[in-house]
Amino acid sequence: MKVAEAVGRALSAAGVGHVFGVVGSGNFHLTNAMVAAGSRFVAARHEGGAATMADAYARMSGTVTALSVHQGPGLTNALTGVAEAAKSRTPLLVLAAEATEPRSNFHVDQEALAHALGALTARVTSAEDAVGQARAAAQRALHERRTVLLNLPLGVQALDVPDGALTPATPLPERVAVEPAAADVAALTRVLERARRPVFVAGRGARSPGARDGLEAVAERYGALLATSAVARGLFHGNPWSLDVSGGFSSPLAAELISAADTIVGWGCALNMWTMRHGRLIGADTTVVQIDDDASALGVHRDVQLGVTGDVELTARRVLETSGGTRQGYRTTDIAEAIAARVRWRDVPYEDTSSRERIDPRTLSIALDDILPAERVIGVDSGNFMGYPSMYLSVPDENGLCFTQAFQSIGLGLATAIGAALARPDRLPVAALGDGGALMGAAELDTVRRLGLPMVVVVYNDDAYGAEVHHFGPEGHPLGTVEFPPTDVAAVARGYGFEAVTVRTRADLKPVEDWLAGPRSAPLLIDAKVVSDRGAWWLEEAFRGH
Repeated sequence: MKVAEAVGRALSAAGVGHVFGVVGSGNFHLTNAMVAAGSRFVAARHEGGAATMADAYARMSGTVTALSVHQGPGLTNALTGVAEAAKSRTPLLVLAAEATEPRSNFHVDQEALAHALGALTARVTSAEDAVGQARAAAQRALHERRTVLLNLPLGVQALDVPDGALTPATPLPERVAVEPAAADVAALTRVLERARRPVFVAGRGARSPGARDGLEAVAERYGALLATSAVARGLFHGNPWSLDVSGGFSSPLAAELISAADTIVGWGCALNMWTMRHGRLIGADTTVVQIDDDASALGVHRDVQLGVTGDVELTARRVLETSGGTRQGYRTTDIAEAIAARVRWRDVPYEDTSSRERIDPRTLSIALDDILPAERVIGVDSGNFMGYPSMYLSVPDENGLCFTQAFQSIGLGLATAIGAALARPDRLPVAALGDGGALMGAAELDTVRRLGLPMVVVVYNDDAYGAEVHHFGPEGHPLGTVEFPPTDVAAVARGYGFEAVTVRTRADLKPVEDWLAGPRSAPLLIDAKVVSDRGAWWLEEAFRGH
């Protein structure tokens, strides 16, 4: 058996059940070996799309996922998506063929590229050790929650594996949850017992089975209000004490209540500049606590009075075991009534600026929230528009929004929705894009159609890079470099086999209702011509400090 086949079969047996990519000569045999062993291969139209699909699938499925690319340009095409995954600590295994001959057209320093993005690296160096080295790379991706580039030199891939080197194929051992120290649990309990207005902010580390129940139980005991970072949105959906998202996307009421907290506890949350509005959501006398199972993450973005190294669910359970008595805390009748009436953005009054030619993005998003089924999984691109679908479209739980925004690249939204859709086939997939990102990722419209995904693609189309328009326009700068002639994105989508509708008014959404009531045999694109007279509410936050 050749190394390429042995590695592919071993990775499939290890539990890498999905692999995304674009196949060329260098990764042909490896990819086919994974397929033969039972893994599903999803062919993208561009490696950049494949990388983000794999990232999104890993986030929403909780499994190690693979990206398979050709040597040299196959990897460089994927770099933006790999950077997003690396910054997000996604357990992604990048399988890259490697040209080691310096005179080869395909030769680049692939290891250096990975390190520049923050990814870990490994290499298959011999036929004897190939299977073990590949399994070790996959295990590192899983246990350390990291993106790992596994370089597979072309010459080594073609070698014969000695019979004795073909060890029995087995699944990877599961990741062991980190037990918090008893002293840290006691210290956290003391902080909570002193708190009068506690707020819990849950992040990516709380998106695990059982974490919600534990956090809600602790919050109930100490009277804490609940919020999440954007990537964990939906974790507390339906809880009457939920403030939804903390940070730049917060509604006015949520921001007011979080900033008035005397104790903020980040559960598996970095408490970074976005989640804490550059620190403005933290009062001068607020006690800040951070719980994370990676000790190196504690206090990275801001000073904390207490850092606890431990798994979120385990830490919550240990607090419940060591404390007793329920406190009112922040949970008063007045607060409950305010949350019920005003915490959602759609309940905040606004002046509808829609015209006969363009629809207000708030009006559009509220209407879509009412029309689309509640069981949905949403992928959102980056841009001026992004807060509207992220906050006005509700999600049923922490698996309802896939938010690939750690690198803040536009053009990833469609691929994000594809990966999320494959991980959650039980839900209606919704891709929310700006016109810039939609056109950047348009090649993957073919992937949506080819896979038969019943997806709704919503394009918030202002014929511009809206973030730059609203950031630089008020200062009188010329905007010709960031504004474009109108594009009929609906016509582009029809060319890929979509059903499509152009929306300028609320009444234009009737075909969307008809599509939802029908067989959904083709995906649907909504080319929404949105007003562009003002920047989104979060835009000032996004550009602060730039």
